[in-house]
Formats: sequence, C-alpha cells, structure tokens
Amino acid sequence: MSGFTALVSRFHAAFGLPRQQRPSTHVDEDVKKLRRALLEEETRELDEAMDADDLVAIADALGDIVYVALGTAVTYGIDLDAVLAEVHRSNMSKLGPEGRPLLDKAGKVIKSDQYFRPNIADVLARQKPLP
Repeated sequence: MSGFTALVSRFHAAFGLPRQQRPSTHVDEDVKKLRRALLEEETRELDEAMDADDLVAIADALGDIVYVALGTAVTYGIDLDAVLAEVHRSNMSKLGPEGRPLLDKAGKVIKSDQYFRPNIADVLARQKPLP
C-alpha cells in the first residue's frame, strides 16, 4: 500500500496512536470524541484563515484537515485513498450526456442521469490490511 493513508498509518504507529489494520467500528468513545474535536479545531482554523484572506493559513488548515481526516480513517482501519478513488469515480459520473458539468444556480455540481453511487462497501470489503 502506498499513498497518504499509508503515511498517516506510519505516523499513528510511530506515536502509538489508535489504528486498525482492517475496517472496523470498534473505536473507544474517548477516541471518537478526540477525532471529532480535532476535526472541529482544524475546521475553525480554516474559517479563520478564510476570513483573514490568509492563503498560507488556508493551505495549512486544509493540509491539517486532510491529515486529521486520514488519521480518523486509520483509527477506523479505512484505506481512505481507496475510498477517495471510488468517490472520484462516482463524482465523474455526474457529468451530463455531452461530458459537460451540470450546475445549479449557486454553482453546485448536480447529478446527471449518468450518475452512479460510489460502492464504498465493496471498496472496504476488498481492502488490504493497513500497514
């Protein structure tokens, strides 16, 4: 396995942080609480950076959000790289019949009749153990 999930899994191993090799919901309540708090903290930092129009702080906060999200995935034994690839595959199916995006009035991408849901259950079932 390569990618960011493997890197963050190694971080968790080096620091003795909770991690699982296989997808599982068996996570202690205090660990769930910590993961939520970390994501909320990083999201607040992103809000502050965006309000300040501080591009370096925005990039830093986004990096931290992704890293904490990957750490949460590792805590649950999820290869988030594989999940993201499946979500991307599904998102690309939102293109309209002529390969053009469909957007609502606010600019949000909407689903075309080509859309299919990501098969996350299959991704998790086929996942190899995390390092």
